[in-house]
Amino acid sequence: MKLNIKYIIGVTAVATLGMVSCTDEIKFGNSFLEKAPGGTVTADEVFSNPEYTRNFLASIYATQYYNLPTNSTNAAPQCQNYWKGMPDALGDDFHIFFNNTTVFSKYYNGSLTSAIDGNKNGNIYPYTNEFVWENVRHCWMLIERINEVPDMSDAEKARIVDEARCLMAYTYFIAFRWYGGLPVIRQSFTGAESSYDLPRRSVESTVNFMLELLDTAIANKALPWAYTGAEAQSETGHWTLAGAMALKCKVLAFAASPLFNDSQPYYQGKYTLEADTCAWYGGSKPELWTKLKTACDDFFTQMRSQGHYQLIKPTGNTQEDYRYAYRSGYILENSTEILHSVRRSKNASGNDYGWFNLGFGSEVDGSKTNDRYAYCPTQEYIEMFPWADGSPFDWEKAEKEGRLDNMFIQGDTVKGKQQLQNIRYTRDPRLYETAVVNGARQAVNWGDGRASGNNWETWVGGTNAKQNPKTNSGIYATGYRMLKYLVGSVMNRKFPQWNAIMLSDIYLTYAEAIVQTGGSFTEAIDYVDAVRARVGLKGLVECNPDKDLTSNKENLLAEIMRERACDLAFQNERYFDLIRYKRADLLERPLHGLRIYRLVKNGNGWVRSEDQWYNKSFNKGLAEDDPNFYEPSHFDFERFQITTGSRTWWSGGFDPKWYLQPFPITEVNKNYGLVQNAGW
Repeated sequence: MKLNIKYIIGVTAVATLGMVSCTDEIKFGNSFLEKAPGGTVTADEVFSNPEYTRNFLASIYATQYYNLPTNSTNAAPQCQNYWKGMPDALGDDFHIFFNNTTVFSKYYNGSLTSAIDGNKNGNIYPYTNEFVWENVRHCWMLIERINEVPDMSDAEKARIVDEARCLMAYTYFIAFRWYGGLPVIRQSFTGAESSYDLPRRSVESTVNFMLELLDTAIANKALPWAYTGAEAQSETGHWTLAGAMALKCKVLAFAASPLFNDSQPYYQGKYTLEADTCAWYGGSKPELWTKLKTACDDFFTQMRSQGHYQLIKPTGNTQEDYRYAYRSGYILENSTEILHSVRRSKNASGNDYGWFNLGFGSEVDGSKTNDRYAYCPTQEYIEMFPWADGSPFDWEKAEKEGRLDNMFIQGDTVKGKQQLQNIRYTRDPRLYETAVVNGARQAVNWGDGRASGNNWETWVGGTNAKQNPKTNSGIYATGYRMLKYLVGSVMNRKFPQWNAIMLSDIYLTYAEAIVQTGGSFTEAIDYVDAVRARVGLKGLVECNPDKDLTSNKENLLAEIMRERACDLAFQNERYFDLIRYKRADLLERPLHGLRIYRLVKNGNGWVRSEDQWYNKSFNKGLAEDDPNFYEPSHFDFERFQITTGSRTWWSGGFDPKWYLQPFPITEVNKNYGLVQNAGW
């Protein structure tokens, strides 16, 4: 099968989309169960032509969940809509400062309800406007009717069917993390049925259904383990056996976590969950962690046997080598760290791909960034990244030791040289790939990972941040700006991909499973250390001698979660890690930014300056004894609480109803068996 899905624009199989005409306002939104005609090609025609069938499959791929919003649209899937806001802005790692997003206007102030608007939009992942049920129906149509297709080999048919199973399981998994138990659909329906019995099912039934789909695809072995060589050029992005096995691990990790798997339900209150297994297993089931560990065992056994997938190894031991290895791992289409990716084509003005066009602009310094992409890293997140040797960053300790000036870079002031020389990056290389920080160099050489050119000025009044940190607004509102998936100017006019599952995710998930099943903590640490080693960090135990990580379960799990946050920015993971572990304590703690004030020599002392340096001083013919001649390297620092978009749970506490999202009340009222989540 040669089906190029690398550059899907919106929904490519235009002809086949007539199969979901909007004729019925009763069931699962507007377009779940309707029967075929309504477009230029009917279902019968689709399955009478192999090329139509392949295009139909491509249309399902085109509507997979994709975490980097690129469009301004009310059409499904809403994950493409930048007016919604990314889930990453709900955790403690990023805060969005664009007030027209759903995240800012409904979540931060606590005004979200179960109501939806005329465009079927309500919460951040709208139940009837994400192509969930359309994709499920389309997948079942493929499974049910693939044998009708002429001139297609049995091997290709088997592969398409198992791709459909993976697509369906992935669709369910994304919705499951938001809602818990879901209706379990086991056929496409014709549209001629007089009634439907489609109640919301339990968490256990929903999980078992996803596992059934994935286990069948895994057992069939119709999917390739990976795409390599010439085939990878057209097929990368399709589901593989490795992707199916990894998705199984992710499903089980969420199911086994305390949100659903605990001695008590997550919600106790007016609408208790004690008897409601739609959002709870009904008790603690340790065997779920065992199933997760077994699934991880199976994945790594297969990986050792089949090869191909591996963590990218740096070619040297410099900061640049480590940064380049990490970046290559997630940004390159043929990366051996990507287990499943979702793609979009160029679909924004200027022929740039939408995420880059809005997220960084056409200038290397990001000066044309649109505030719609003001996803600012928090101080709490920045402090999760250790020093370059892997030892924990501790603000109070660094302040006492006089190291705050060098918390991002360290350089030498050399007589006659305006810019700092011999720059050393002092923190975890992943930090500089994830966030813009003060003093780091702006220009990134794609070929070797080296950074050069002028410095990022994120101090108050600096060339880049301007007054953003002081006013707590704009793309530098916290004193930092996001960089992940942008990679400076090197991704300008490149086709985007978002990685649904990364190999490092499965490494860290395996470590978590080992710990939760009472296995060898040393073995678990080995998997974490493998992730750390590719960016030059020393081992967890060596770097944390006071945490007793070989025997202290709580401390080791905390380190695994921190590593996940550092490694998987914008992978749609940190928020859900907090949710699945019911970390109300972290969700309700106020978040902070960092105001940096440049200090300028004034006689025998130092005074604050809110002036730019590079634009006003570099190559301006200043005398060497001018206090503005040399690049600033001494600063005052103020950690401050974020006030713009202050989240309601920072002052009022975290209401556990927020662990799951509300179903649209209009869907609940249709009486096909959809039970509302507690508290909504």
